[in-house]
Amino acid sequence: MPHLRIASVNVNGIRAAVRNGMHGWLDDAGVDILTVQEVRAQDEHVAAAFPGWSILHDVASAKGRAGVAVVSREPALASRTALGADDFDSAGRWLEADFDLGGVPLTVVSAYVHSGEADTPKQVEKWKFLDAMERRMSQLGADGALALVTGDLNVGHRPLDILNWKGNVKKSGFLARERAYFDRFLGAAGEPVIGQEGIGRGMVGQLSDTRPYVLEGDGKGLGWVDVGRAAHGEVDGPYTWWTMRGQAFDNDSGWRIDYHLATPALAARATNYRVARAATYAERWSDHSPVIVDYTY
Repeated sequence: MPHLRIASVNVNGIRAAVRNGMHGWLDDAGVDILTVQEVRAQDEHVAAAFPGWSILHDVASAKGRAGVAVVSREPALASRTALGADDFDSAGRWLEADFDLGGVPLTVVSAYVHSGEADTPKQVEKWKFLDAMERRMSQLGADGALALVTGDLNVGHRPLDILNWKGNVKKSGFLARERAYFDRFLGAAGEPVIGQEGIGRGMVGQLSDTRPYVLEGDGKGLGWVDVGRAAHGEVDGPYTWWTMRGQAFDNDSGWRIDYHLATPALAARATNYRVARAATYAERWSDHSPVIVDYTY
């Protein structure tokens, strides 16, 4: 059955990834569309990294920070980078590209959510981004559309997604409020959502974050599908990020924070989900591993 192979990876700096062996993986991966996060470079560096590919690249406002790209064998039909209000700086963190999947429109997003830091201005920017992302996903997922949000979303949704989850409940990346966004992204479409912490949308919560908050939205699920969790079921991981420090990679002490989130119509076409984990620490070319899925048509 014909398929479109889509991979996503945070390269932790595209120039470093190339130096450390990214092309060895890419040459063998058979990827049709690659979404890239944390590019941290200018257009000319991305062009040099992907000769012969069609490239869309959104540079972050701060030089050498963030940056997202979508590179593909065939050019995208259209692209967009705007996310949220005009006064919200989402540059280098959200890039939409439209493709054709067997005669049906497909939107692929490369997203890089802020890492955040609990109870600091960095976390406030993360809340703003997640709010804007939620509103846009509700639009992208309307009317049975084929849409895919990929990338480093910097949130472990459930305890299965982080080996040491108990040690991270008060840290950005596993705060109850962050995970509640994912509860709604992935909740049954149109159904009321009560998240893992018993917090419903629109209800005040004060778990794992020191200030009360009211989550935006109408309290109902958006109906998107976590392709990785759907493929692997109720098991730990498979993780997609490991710190470069210590023995985290060798001990598989990781986080699953890189996702393919698909609308139901697209998720039904998803096959062969896998995390391209390096065989050894020495063979890593990023602190993240590529996430690869085939979508049939």
